[in-house]
Amino acid sequence: MAEIEVLLPKMGESVAEATVITWLKEVGETIEAEESLIEIATDKVDSEVPAPADGVLIKKLFGEGEVAQVGDVIAIISTDGGASAPEPTTAEAPVTKEIIAEVAAPLAKTATEQVELSKTGNSGRFYSPLVRNIAKEEGISMEELETISGNGKESRVTKADMLAYIENRGSKVSATAPLSRENETPKDKVIATTASINKPVHKPSIPVGPNDTVLEMDRMRKMIADHMVMSKQTSPHVTSYVEADVTNIVNWRNGIKDQFMKENGEKITFTPIFIEAIAKAIKEMPGVNVSIDGTNIIQRGNINIGMAAALPSGNLIVPVIRNADRLNLLGLTKAVNDLAKRARAGKLLPDDIQGGTYTMTNVGTFGNVMGTPIINQPQVAIMAVGAIRKMVSVIETPQGDSIGIRHKMFLSHAYDHRIVDGALGGMFVRKVADYLESFDPNREI
Repeated sequence: MAEIEVLLPKMGESVAEATVITWLKEVGETIEAEESLIEIATDKVDSEVPAPADGVLIKKLFGEGEVAQVGDVIAIISTDGGASAPEPTTAEAPVTKEIIAEVAAPLAKTATEQVELSKTGNSGRFYSPLVRNIAKEEGISMEELETISGNGKESRVTKADMLAYIENRGSKVSATAPLSRENETPKDKVIATTASINKPVHKPSIPVGPNDTVLEMDRMRKMIADHMVMSKQTSPHVTSYVEADVTNIVNWRNGIKDQFMKENGEKITFTPIFIEAIAKAIKEMPGVNVSIDGTNIIQRGNINIGMAAALPSGNLIVPVIRNADRLNLLGLTKAVNDLAKRARAGKLLPDDIQGGTYTMTNVGTFGNVMGTPIINQPQVAIMAVGAIRKMVSVIETPQGDSIGIRHKMFLSHAYDHRIVDGALGGMFVRKVADYLESFDPNREI
């Protein structure tokens, strides 16, 4: 039988591992070359690994929720069209001490002996060997296992679901404990004792009303939350604001957008124009294009600008335009549109979000006038561009001042005060505004 090993591919310079989210094919199913086999996650990006050839999936070497290293064999495909009996996979291996919190040996032994778990519950839901092993180690009964919400394929419970449930299990154990200790079985005592040793009872910090709904954060939202809190704890944030007159830009775009679409098949938005101005300002003031490593300052040699993008799920992701200063406006437009489109479709590659040196977020997309953005670590600055509004304004001319209608917007520049002082932070955002205000209304692409 001809067998092909499916390797976890290289996904970027700094990406060394990925977490298995979902297997899109089951053992015994046929698959075509380039058809998606498995969905994986690295940092904030979910992506799919395609099959390298036509064949039948005969072996999975990693279970859902497990972490594989780049270059690891994650599956085996038979190209002869026949499936051999699947061998035990990593997902079926005994659970290690690193995965399950240690329990006092006698108690763990007793709990394992007492708990009997079947592959399928009364609900008809299938439970993998890994999930059953975790349940046995933690003294979770079949009835309790059936109550755990599953985020895997067909609502199956994954390792991640189990670990999340166990982490918050203390309060649930106490809520389902027997009302009378006289009716407690030895198994009940073992489970309660095991939980009390390992998991302190969690007391909600805020009241939950009868009409409230408690939802678990998804994986991406948890990572965003951790990253934002870390950034605020790491960097003393300061924000400077400047108002910019972008009338020339608005009029220019309105005049060329139809022709641009016809000639290039692309929409031209304001975003690439903003990124162009930021890249120009960075070349003049590279002090904002740095990172801090302890007491060392890392001056970045490239200008890689991240553009924060909201996903349909409501989460946030920051794909990166590399060497933005080397692209003309057409190149920036194509890069912005490509990354935005793939972000919305969930098709970004891990490398697409790596290596950013400065970030821009467009809060004006949501009608916001300005914002106070949080720095995307390990960068030291980020700029928010607000909504463009028609404003009554004083227009200065050689012939004197006059009143007119102008298109204006606010730029909000947040920076790390450990390394960027108010002078640099303030002058930088002013420089960006100057580039926007001096935009040539007769410019050709």
